Amino acid sequence: MIKKFLQKVFTKRTKAEIAINKADDSQTSTAKVIRAKTHKINQNLISQAALKTCDGLQKAGFEAFIVGGAVRDLLLNFKPKDFDVATNATPEEVNRIFRRSRIIGRRFRLVHVLWGSETIEVSTFRGHHLADGDAQTNDSGRILRDNIFGSLEEDAVRRDFTANALYYNPAKDEVLDFHNGVADINARILRMIGNPTTRYQEDPVRMLRAVRLSAKLGLKIEPATQAPIQKLADLLQDVPPSRLFDEMLKLFLSGHAIESVNALREQHLHHGLLPMLDVVLEQPLGERFVMLALKNTDERILAGKSSNPSFLFAALLWHEVLAAWQTYKNEAPPIPALYMAMNEVIATQAEKLAIHNRYTTTMKEIWAMQPRFEQRAGKRPFSLLTHPRYRAGYDFLLLRCASGELPIELGEWWTAFADAEGEARAAMLQPDTHPKKRKKRNRKKTASKTELDNQTP
Repeated sequence: MIKKFLQKVFTKRTKAEIAINKADDSQTSTAKVIRAKTHKINQNLISQAALKTCDGLQKAGFEAFIVGGAVRDLLLNFKPKDFDVATNATPEEVNRIFRRSRIIGRRFRLVHVLWGSETIEVSTFRGHHLADGDAQTNDSGRILRDNIFGSLEEDAVRRDFTANALYYNPAKDEVLDFHNGVADINARILRMIGNPTTRYQEDPVRMLRAVRLSAKLGLKIEPATQAPIQKLADLLQDVPPSRLFDEMLKLFLSGHAIESVNALREQHLHHGLLPMLDVVLEQPLGERFVMLALKNTDERILAGKSSNPSFLFAALLWHEVLAAWQTYKNEAPPIPALYMAMNEVIATQAEKLAIHNRYTTTMKEIWAMQPRFEQRAGKRPFSLLTHPRYRAGYDFLLLRCASGELPIELGEWWTAFADAEGEARAAMLQPDTHPKKRKKRNRKKTASKTELDNQTP
């Protein structure tokens, strides 16, 4: 009874605060309209799927804007990787307009509009999550569910950073700026909208996002935005592992992974994200290996090449596998011990960072190949060359050699062996000193021979 009474009192007080906040917002949330001659957005960088989505919504009588990070990147003259659209149409209305679309999500109901291989994420303008409706927070203030719809002005208040609260209308070729985001972008500042402590409590992942955006875009985190991060870092423990994985994947595949890791360290956010990664980074050999892997990933992405998340996470967790492997060697042969170590590391990290099974399977294949690269006699090198993950395993071996974990000569040998052919390749093999397996006798044949001997007069 007392608990319910307190909840009612708190709710009433909160709604009163909301009314005050709305009144304040109405005075300060008038958007600046930035015309084409000022913003100079290159429409050639905009996805045709995003343009068609906005056009379809607007023709149906709704408001529609390209929103968030895509607008920020366009203003910086970058080609956005993803495009999001915000509208005053409800998810059901969006779903009816576009034949190839589906409503997703329970925490935040969104619509994915499909155009060929491209997907445009469409969200309905959000209202305040503490208003009446389909919303829920936990004791720490983290938003668990938020399907409160509102106006364009309210939606802008709900965005995280000023640089992300920008709305581009392709039909009018103009940007609506509610929180001086364009000025902050020009000044290279990343600023939180509202009280940073409250906003991080609502969604702790925003702390990681601040680090990622500052590293990727070269933005300096504004002092008030940065101040609570170290104190609130433990809130990340409460984030579902799947969300944490998605955000870490964006961070490591941003093309600025090294800057991101350094920023994580500065903000004391690296502890616990990948179990014991902070310990690895404090060991000279481990740090060199991880940094080489991140450098390799950054170079591929910035060169427009694809990068396999499996390879990256295999590298980030490799020294944990090595440590566990040494322990298990005391109770099992080397190869079974390696598999025991791999399973332990995957299980440990799953508690904090849910790496998808499609990645962990490849990670294990890369790890399992490593002892085989040290076998350079007999038929074993030939069979390894035919392994479907050979190239990934080979690249991983070269990183180990470059970091000083293995002799450079081993990597050079495999490079030459893969390039050689016929007799030249066979001549490279080392003498086979591996104990040969004893040929099993066919007991059935032996028994038959004995019976026949016994029957012979």
